[in-house]
Amino acid sequence: MKIPKRIQPLVDDGLVDEVIRPLMSGKEAAVYVVRCGGETRCAKVYKEADKRSFKQAAQYQEGRKVRNSRRARAMEKGSRFGRDEQERIWQSAEVDALYCLARAGVRVPQPFGCFDGVLLMELITDHKGQVAPRLNDLSMSAEQAREGHAIIMRFVVRMLCAGLVHGDLSEFNVLVDASGPVIIDLPQAVNAAANNNAQAMLERDVNSITGYYAQYAPDLLESQYAKEIWALYENGRLHPEVPLTGRFEASEQVADVVAVLDEINAARVEEQSRRERLREAG
Repeated sequence: MKIPKRIQPLVDDGLVDEVIRPLMSGKEAAVYVVRCGGETRCAKVYKEADKRSFKQAAQYQEGRKVRNSRRARAMEKGSRFGRDEQERIWQSAEVDALYCLARAGVRVPQPFGCFDGVLLMELITDHKGQVAPRLNDLSMSAEQAREGHAIIMRFVVRMLCAGLVHGDLSEFNVLVDASGPVIIDLPQAVNAAANNNAQAMLERDVNSITGYYAQYAPDLLESQYAKEIWALYENGRLHPEVPLTGRFEASEQVADVVAVLDEINAARVEEQSRRERLREAG
């Protein structure tokens, strides 16, 4: 097939030997099956920012750190350099997340580098060597659904322990090979501690996956894994192998608003007294 324009530089540099066929086209990228030496891999070509249909991208970028102050200022001003830098960060976020999650024990494709908006990574295949199906393409028994759901809940926990929330997890972003589920599509992964939307995104991820598996195991609809996982995270009790029950009991303790206000007023009075003492001493 004709080599896509964005992949041509990788062919020229010897990183890709052949573009075999297109694999899929999504809201933020097009993916191709390619040959690199004796291995078959995939090349994910990110679409330009103005051609992506990924909604509310700013919510996902919140909390992503930029160490270089010049670049940070350019991004805030929205200059061309700043927009280019924002695009680079969006693309590199997936590579960073893939390495991070692999170390955390989450099954993800192995990355081989991102080159000018083209991510080379492992092609996930089934037992026949064909491209592995998405979770959405499979049918299963109730027991298989519960087992698959439990695996992905464990992945969600490990992601959160590594400081990340997928942000767009669904049956369309999970491949299934002979060893089970593999999480894909991570350019929008968010920093759980630095993004104000992290809790809502985690709940949406968990509820989306649970809703899919519940087609085959309706009892999963009674579970509350999202609330349980986030509560464990907030309380500092989340760890990669923490037992999950799918149950959650909200605290019925009523907040003592008067006591909180008293503490605030006491702190205000103390601060005022401190300032007066400093003025007198001066």
